[in-house]
Amino acid sequence: MRKLFLISALMLIVSTSTFAGGLLTNTNQHAAFLRMLSRGATTEIDGALSNPAGLAFLPNDGFHVGLSIQSAFQTRNIDANFLTYNVDAETGKPTATPFSKYYEGKAAAPVIPSLFAAYKKGDWTISGFFGITGGGGKASFDDGLPMFTSAAMASIFQGTGGKVTPNMYSINSAMDGKQYIYSVQLGLTYKITDWLSAFAGGRMNYFTGGYEGFLDAKMKSELGGKELMSLALDCDQTGWGLTPVIGIDAKFGKFNFGAKYEFKTNMNIENKTKKLEYPDAAEGLVGSYKDGVNTPNDIPSMLSVAASYEFLPVLRASLEYHFYDDKNAGMAGGKQKYLTKGTNEYLAGIEWDVIDRLTLSCGAQITDYGLSDDFQSDTSFSCDSYSLGVGAKINLSPRADLNVGYMWTNYKDYTKTFQNYNGTGLSGTNVYSRTNKVFGLSIDYRF
Repeated sequence: MRKLFLISALMLIVSTSTFAGGLLTNTNQHAAFLRMLSRGATTEIDGALSNPAGLAFLPNDGFHVGLSIQSAFQTRNIDANFLTYNVDAETGKPTATPFSKYYEGKAAAPVIPSLFAAYKKGDWTISGFFGITGGGGKASFDDGLPMFTSAAMASIFQGTGGKVTPNMYSINSAMDGKQYIYSVQLGLTYKITDWLSAFAGGRMNYFTGGYEGFLDAKMKSELGGKELMSLALDCDQTGWGLTPVIGIDAKFGKFNFGAKYEFKTNMNIENKTKKLEYPDAAEGLVGSYKDGVNTPNDIPSMLSVAASYEFLPVLRASLEYHFYDDKNAGMAGGKQKYLTKGTNEYLAGIEWDVIDRLTLSCGAQITDYGLSDDFQSDTSFSCDSYSLGVGAKINLSPRADLNVGYMWTNYKDYTKTFQNYNGTGLSGTNVYSRTNKVFGLSIDYRF
């Protein structure tokens, strides 16, 4: 029985899911997105990512560039309540007693850069984009995760025949994770008619990430301080993949319609494991996580459809829909099969030119995942959400604009119920919760 719990703890600690990702694909690359959220029908320079076909309708020929810097701060918290093994003080027999703890995880990406560029000449526009399109930060759980604590407590109890109970020892555990997908996109837009344009291009994606963690369980110092369990992991991961991208834009008077399709990116990530300490009993189960081993980490295909309308020369609004085909994107351990559907996003935004040099805007986004208990885990969980954004565009000169935006996301808590909590044989629940705040500045310039 002890070996079972040790193996369970190990398999959890080497989960290939990282902490700053989940299903998130970073569409917030430009401050114009933060201040308005719906940018799928834009014909400004941020369209190099959100609506590349719309670049055919840039107001003048020549070079157009945009530089964006954002700061994102998130929390990922787990309210864990589970049963653990103990000994009844009166009867001396094993019993299940409640245990609860709140685990706080913090993720920060203080500087997220993005670069947009386009050169328009007549009916042709060549464009490029660089940014962090997935992940985007580091996350730290200073007290570890409930999966480690529960498995360790069960293992210690079983391994000592119930002679060592939770009040006799202490567990010290911590986990850090990181994930970034750096992307470079290039493509061509062609203006087919006065009202119709098309885009074709590709995006090269480079994945870098990793995780580092440990768990030490020791008898309390007054009882001798003997080591009861030790697990450790230090692993980096890298990989790359190519995303073909196509798009179309149609402009009819005050209406503009934009659509984009990003094909699935086949990506494998390779382990560079610097430290992996585990019980001998788990030797046959850790092959997938050793140095040099590859695991799938596909980027799902994505469809964006948007429409904007100019109600007045100073008032514009936009509606947009995104679909991410997550169920057909390979994940470590085949996790995608536990999703009930792909991700649906609904976006809307409005902007108003208060004066010639100042535009105010706001927007909203609803994100609906196909989550299930089998998909959610302590190291990788998502929550349905809605986001709100506000901000402004300031016309600095005839050639330069400054965008300022702030977006915050409100998540719906997800409660996962376990009949067999992390292999302990006892029941429990985890309540997963998240927060997210992003601030950004972007400068656009026309040569």
